[in-house]
Amino acid sequence: MKQNRTQADQNRSAALPDPDDFDESLAELDGANEDVRRLRPLTVLELLTESAQPLTLAQLAGLMRVPKSTLMRLLQSMEKHGYVLHMPAERGFVAGPRSNTLALKTLRGTNMRRACRAVLRNLVNKLGETCNLTVPDAGRVLYVERVETSEPLRMHLPLGTWVPMHCTASGKLFLASMSLLERQSILSRQVLARHSPHTITDRQELEAELARNMKRGIGIDNEEFVRGMIAVSVPVNGPDGKVVAAIACHAPTARMSLDNLFDNVTQMRTAAELIQDILYPKAA
Repeated sequence: MKQNRTQADQNRSAALPDPDDFDESLAELDGANEDVRRLRPLTVLELLTESAQPLTLAQLAGLMRVPKSTLMRLLQSMEKHGYVLHMPAERGFVAGPRSNTLALKTLRGTNMRRACRAVLRNLVNKLGETCNLTVPDAGRVLYVERVETSEPLRMHLPLGTWVPMHCTASGKLFLASMSLLERQSILSRQVLARHSPHTITDRQELEAELARNMKRGIGIDNEEFVRGMIAVSVPVNGPDGKVVAAIACHAPTARMSLDNLFDNVTQMRTAAELIQDILYPKAA
């Protein structure tokens, strides 16, 4: 039987998930069931993504019915790997950037991958330049789908390639869309390495550039990752409006200018909306 909730449980904010909504097996998390214990990280992510506000250690421990000391060790490990983010001033925990990647990878079945590739192929046919679908992954940019231009002069990046955030169009878009805390957390663990003469390596200069990117709603790489290559990216949003992926189009400066790429942004945004519908199909 489900245990009766305490008065403190009953007084919780309505924005918090109701522990009685979870399977009874989750109420036994403090027991000896090894399979259920292994589900704790997923349960943490489920609670954080369902909550309208950050959840404190005490709130999570109460909802999961586990000792705070045990849960704290788990949260520290999840934060280290980017799955949760600890808000300042004891305001609690929220889902981290890597949880978005996990959700997107879960959604990316074979049919979805083919559908996303078809959208990119149609976009490449219109723009004539290589287009990519990228996601943020633990402080880097991961290429999850790509359609190449037929032009002989192009940059080859195979699927599964990781590239830096601070000097790529997708990466700067992801950084610009983050909260200040999340962005500072990621940048504090990175060296702003110089990849070309145009790479921004000064933290204040990068913040100013990200503010400009945020105002435009796009990401821009002006020969910052590879000399002679430029790129523009647009966001793919999740159902909550948060940026979960990006479509990026890049081209050599010998064939395109940034102004030329800016002219393609409207068509790229249309493709991003199609990708969003593929990744998060609306209920009939």
